[in-house]
Amino acid sequence: QVQLVESGGGLVQAGGSLRLSCAASGRTFTNYAMAWFRQAPGQEREFVAAISWTGGSTHYADSVKGRFTISRDNSKNTVLLTMNSLKPEDTAVYYCAAEESRGGPWIAGTRDYYYDYWGQGTQVTVSS
Repeated sequence: QVQLVESGGGLVQAGGSLRLSCAASGRTFTNYAMAWFRQAPGQEREFVAAISWTGGSTHYADSVKGRFTISRDNSKNTVLLTMNSLKPEDTAVYYCAAEESRGGPWIAGTRDYYYDYWGQGTQVTVSS
């Protein structure tokens, strides 16, 4: 089992920045690729960003490319999502997810069924 706990959400004005953090515990962190998803009210959960086991590769949704940065600190079992130039349409509950390595090269999973473990989510609200 892997436990994931998100933090760092809140209310911010459009154009502002937030940094989300996800702390992982329970298994060897470097065995897991990590990702962030988000879900706005009345909408399906959508992919935001993913990072490989070592942190050497990343992948972003087009809607956040150039504004958001995903990173990980394997010494602290933490993955971060730095969000800049926030827009009202970024308002959502943000979820951290972990995908256990299955061997082979990393391919960014952009669908939620790729992921084995999920955090409880943290709310991000961007006001206009």
